[in-house]
Amino acid sequence: MKLKITLTLSFGLAYLIGNSQDTKNWFVFNPSSDIKTSEIQMSGWIEKPAGKHGFVQMKGDRLVFEDGKPVKFWGTNIASNLPFMEAGEVKKWIPFLTGYGFNAVRFHKFTWHATNGIHSTVLTDEKWKNFDYFTNELRNNGIYYGWSHIYGHKVLPGDSSRVVAYREVAGTRFPWAHLSGTTSALVNFADDLQDLNIELTVNMLNHVNPNSGLRYADDPALSFIEFQNEDDIFWAAIEESLKQAPTYKKMLCQKFSNWLKNKYGTTENLKKAWNNEGLQEDESIEKGNIYPKPNHGLFSWEYDQAIKENRPVKQHFLDKMNFLYEEQLKFYKKFEKAIRATGYKGTLVGSCWQAGTGLSHILNLYTDYEVGIIDRHNYFGGGKGHSLAPGKFNNAAMVSKIGSGLYGTGLQQVSDRPFALSEWMSLIPTEWTAESAPIIAAYGLGLQGWDASYVFATDMPNYSSVIQHPRGGIYNATSPAQLALYPALARMIYRNDVIEGKVAVNRNVDLKAMQSGETSFKDVVKQDFDRKSIEGSFPLQLMAAGKVVLTFTSNSSLDLAGNIDQLWKDSTVVSNTGQLTWSEKGKGYFTINTPGTKGLVGFAKDKKFDLGEISLATDNEFAVILITSPEPGKTIAQSRSMLITTIARARNTDMKYNEDHTELLENGKAPVLLEPVKLSLSIEGKTTLKCALLDHNGNKTPNQVKSENGVLTLDGAATKTMYYLVEF
Repeated sequence: MKLKITLTLSFGLAYLIGNSQDTKNWFVFNPSSDIKTSEIQMSGWIEKPAGKHGFVQMKGDRLVFEDGKPVKFWGTNIASNLPFMEAGEVKKWIPFLTGYGFNAVRFHKFTWHATNGIHSTVLTDEKWKNFDYFTNELRNNGIYYGWSHIYGHKVLPGDSSRVVAYREVAGTRFPWAHLSGTTSALVNFADDLQDLNIELTVNMLNHVNPNSGLRYADDPALSFIEFQNEDDIFWAAIEESLKQAPTYKKMLCQKFSNWLKNKYGTTENLKKAWNNEGLQEDESIEKGNIYPKPNHGLFSWEYDQAIKENRPVKQHFLDKMNFLYEEQLKFYKKFEKAIRATGYKGTLVGSCWQAGTGLSHILNLYTDYEVGIIDRHNYFGGGKGHSLAPGKFNNAAMVSKIGSGLYGTGLQQVSDRPFALSEWMSLIPTEWTAESAPIIAAYGLGLQGWDASYVFATDMPNYSSVIQHPRGGIYNATSPAQLALYPALARMIYRNDVIEGKVAVNRNVDLKAMQSGETSFKDVVKQDFDRKSIEGSFPLQLMAAGKVVLTFTSNSSLDLAGNIDQLWKDSTVVSNTGQLTWSEKGKGYFTINTPGTKGLVGFAKDKKFDLGEISLATDNEFAVILITSPEPGKTIAQSRSMLITTIARARNTDMKYNEDHTELLENGKAPVLLEPVKLSLSIEGKTTLKCALLDHNGNKTPNQVKSENGVLTLDGAATKTMYYLVEF
């Protein structure tokens, strides 16, 4: 079937003005919890049971099952105590997860209260009974689960005889309350604390799930194990830990002094090698008190200075970083050995955190590389704090700058390792949050060939009543600006509509040369707590041209495929697959043009596009429009119907901004309001078109719209929906 479709999208005048407060034509978002008979539901796409093809493993830069079948994970985070929910709640979650297209979950920071309250490594029967039931139901329904179980391992009184300075560790306090009294940061060099983390993990793996009859070590539905969440030995917070745990600071200094003694022998030789820099007046090898100052901010500053001054990194910084790197790598190898000894054959993750700029960043990345998948976190937009509150915020859009925000995280993708983004979210009250999931799906898992995405976070098996979490949190995947798009994006991912690109940029990194002071690696990381931006040693616009990777090799160099000017024409980049086009014109937009999915994301007012059989034009300021075949293995031209998903902005009722939308004045309240989208659609050769209006869960309603003179007009202000099904 050959289709010729013309699609026009428009808002009323109020919607064309970015700082408009007028929402009188917006409609109330009113979903139910039932999508069992929905046109958008995805349960039939999820192969059951999870693990039928064997364990998930690495094969070069891809995730594959033991039988060789490749896999990509489109997942979400389920955190804290939720993995221990009662069976009745689990029965609500399973149809929700499969219905919206999730084939994976990341269980996150869930062991703080899951042990017996005395020993931090001993499991509790009651909670693990619930956990066993949940994981088995996930397994039976085709959903893989991974463990991000340690985010600071809380020490308990029963551990006191095994911990060198129990009271010091138990007494640590941080602004981040969840890290207080934990092994966080210190664990990267302290063997006694490492033993606790490892023993807990091994005990979990050796636990037999009575529902499946399998030890977790033998369950191929367990897709990955992460050693620690958001932690590394270069993390600046380690200095605060060391202040509160002087015994461990002394331990670290002694270890470093021994390392220096093996390298230099005496303090006098050390001073010569360090050019009389980097030592405090009372520090010496003989006293065993030389402090390696494990702070990636300091190391990043030195690397930046070395570049500016066109010199190598100073030796005392090199020694400190190399020592810390070796300690972290020893810990990871020790952890890896213990897990593999249980028989677990799935994938491993060192940690998902990065370590500043330059050498500390590369050394930390390499420790992750040595044990498994490269996994990272990033967030974009929003204001201060973790809850929605009036105040200034960043109202920028990622489509305005290629490689900004979430997408730039992929600069840490290594050429021969799978890559995962296991926490991400575009944060409210930024208005353009609907752009984030399409960027991750089309450009991340598509063009860049990323292997896994886990949005952060899903705390309820239904839409939230407001765009923030009902308890105020801004990390909310159950807003319509997120969840409503997932059925279309999951179809695109599972059908492999977007082809992985050829390598456009390869940054060869000689690790040994960098350890000796070389400063050829020019990526710069800027960090605002969870939000990170990365500037590369090449125009980031090339991230829209093809795959961008980093390769650990013996010769540092930058390899560019093709002429930059040819790839980046008139502020627009066409991918080397020909399927994706990203333009920085105006406020920016990109288009998707594959046989199974067509789309427009961003600001494309007064522009027209020819996307194969679909022609699309819009005078909207901002919109996300996805047109996809609802059927597995079928293109739009082959399908019996066509699913249209449209999302623009979402707000709480009475949510107020200042005039230029850089400050939130009032949070607003339920219900959520959606900005309507108007479409005009025509198909060549078809004078009569039939379109069913779907409700907010994608169920068919009795209402239909018929074409007039071959043109089908869908006015969101009148239809009050974001889903439509065109049937041929």
